[in-house]
Amino acid sequence: MTLALFLGVLIGAILLRLPVAFALLLAAGALMLNLGMFSADILSQSMINGVDNFALLAIPFFMIAGEVMAVGGLSDRIVKLAMTLVGHWRGGLGYVAILTSILLAGLSGSAVADAAALVSILYPMMRKSGYPAFRSVGLLAAGGIIAPVIPPSLPLIILGVAGNISIAKLFIGGIVPGLLMGVALMITWRFMMRKSDIELQPKASRAERVKALKESVWALLLPVIIIVGIRMGVFTPTEAAVVAAVYAIVVSTVIYREMSLAKLAQVLKSAGRSTALVMFLVGAAMVASWVITIAQLPQQLAELLGPLVDNPRLLMAAIMVVVLLVGMVMDLAPAILILVPLFMPLVREAGIDPVYFGLMFVINCCIGLITPPVGTVLNVVCGISKTTMSDAVRGVYPFVLVYIALLALFVLIPQIITVPMHWLIG
Repeated sequence: MTLALFLGVLIGAILLRLPVAFALLLAAGALMLNLGMFSADILSQSMINGVDNFALLAIPFFMIAGEVMAVGGLSDRIVKLAMTLVGHWRGGLGYVAILTSILLAGLSGSAVADAAALVSILYPMMRKSGYPAFRSVGLLAAGGIIAPVIPPSLPLIILGVAGNISIAKLFIGGIVPGLLMGVALMITWRFMMRKSDIELQPKASRAERVKALKESVWALLLPVIIIVGIRMGVFTPTEAAVVAAVYAIVVSTVIYREMSLAKLAQVLKSAGRSTALVMFLVGAAMVASWVITIAQLPQQLAELLGPLVDNPRLLMAAIMVVVLLVGMVMDLAPAILILVPLFMPLVREAGIDPVYFGLMFVINCCIGLITPPVGTVLNVVCGISKTTMSDAVRGVYPFVLVYIALLALFVLIPQIITVPMHWLIG
């Protein structure tokens, strides 16, 4: 009864187009009333306690780093490097898009930011070279969602806080599945382009490749600094975010000299607004999470899925189906903040590795970013490229199917993720 009440109020509020943060507060308030313990003081205190978390300090700094990279010339140099490496292959600009999406993922951690950068730079080039609009948009959108999986990743930070999972382990564990997503896109793109008659780009000379590498080396060093620093225990993920922000600002202003003080002020303002939205959502979700625990909703969910606890793979498959459906109608951060506290007790009881579960959860939710009706990344790509949603859906659906197949493979053979993850973590 309480589970139905919470979900009913939450879904009803979202259907009425109430912002997700307010929908969560409304659902939490309704549940508190049902339990006879409603208190505005408890609501406000729980919200404050929810955002009073050291790990969440990483969010504003990674946002600053990501926006500085886009404005300060780091993203452009990454694209130029990818062009010299794979631009001459058949369907070369597609491979450039995929390789760039992997490299940018190690810089920003935001699917929307990466997709916007990819479309702004590469879509005009792809159209000028004769690539179909729908196929170009589909590939760029699919490449953009690699960002939340490869560290640094804002969704992994939120998931670590919501599920009480080591953010450092999530960061290290996300490297292999993120790279495999890129490989899957390359294989799919190669199949699509096998009979293409698009004119091949000239192969870059060795001198051009060396020059592009030298120009982009400062950008490429950032993910290396973050991963090695976290892996060696030099700094925490939160401290890594500060390092990333300072490093990006220094490179953009001192080395590349493409970031003026006026641009930096605009970046800080934009990052501040984005952080406020995310933190308010996190605070509302922490209130809901606290009430969910008090109302014993995880136990009720465990009773529904209880028969599957003895079969971890079957349980993971059932959870992934639920998350996939939710992800189609809900954005990434709200899905994490609502579902992870519900599923985590069940996951731990079944003996499933929490880091593996967290990575699978984020990958699954990322697929929802490029599927209608919400499809945040798909909408961003359509807006920038001036492409219709129908064309975008037509172009992206083959990549969605490939991602779902890859997700199913990870469920059937979890060792694909867990073995290299434990090897990297040590």
